[in-house]
Amino acid sequence: MFVRSFRGAVSLFAVVLIASGAAAQASKPSAPERLDIADMTWVELRQAIEQGYTTVIVPSGGIEENGPHMVLGKHDQIVRRTSHEIARALGNALVAPVISFVPEGEGLMQFPGTIGVPEEVFAGVLEGAARSLRGSGFKNICLIADHGGSVGPQAEVATRLTREWAGDGVRVFDVSDYYGSIAAQNDLLKAQGETPASIGEHAGIVDTSELMAINPKGVDLSRVNEASPFAVSGVIGNPKRASAERGQALLTIKIEKAVKQIRALILQPAANAYEGR
Repeated sequence: MFVRSFRGAVSLFAVVLIASGAAAQASKPSAPERLDIADMTWVELRQAIEQGYTTVIVPSGGIEENGPHMVLGKHDQIVRRTSHEIARALGNALVAPVISFVPEGEGLMQFPGTIGVPEEVFAGVLEGAARSLRGSGFKNICLIADHGGSVGPQAEVATRLTREWAGDGVRVFDVSDYYGSIAAQNDLLKAQGETPASIGEHAGIVDTSELMAINPKGVDLSRVNEASPFAVSGVIGNPKRASAERGQALLTIKIEKAVKQIRALILQPAANAYEGR
């Protein structure tokens, strides 16, 4: 009799455990189907934020000449892809639409298709986006620029808004290590035998390789004339030495550095996030 009662109690306990586990599994927050907030309804976005997706990436790209061999939207395409990879690595982040219109240098404006805006206009767009995302409930707003002209305004906006919102638990991060990874990228190429001249500074090996890894149809190396000066071609460097394989390695450097910096900034006390800047 005692044995039957004991077995019955064990069976009942097992049923309770299974039921409890099923309930816990059912209540466990589910990942959103999409990372792009533009592809969500406001209800879906609110639910994702309530479930802990309180980090958002605000990428900025650029529409500019990239030599005769690359499409004008190179920066947009690259930062859209890298932002998704960064969000996946973070695990609780979503992605805002890419900001396409950014400050452009005079050297690029001479070529058809380049669209530039003043720094203060770009800064205003970043600020407006950040204020809107704060209102949505995001706590960590990560600004990521794929274009050099955007770096200065981005840093200023991030610092100013973080100080303004210091008591609200909302921070805006200047993810500077993303664009700053260019030094590590160049080191990788130099280790493979490249020189500063072959690597270049615009539409050269780095830019071309990255786009080849993401969108090979956006690159046509047959259009490259290595002898053409920048004023004619819009190229500084030798894009003919680019490859999709190199591009993947270069993109990995940018993504990993950005993820590492964002994680460190999130863990850093709010009061010290921009100390000394």
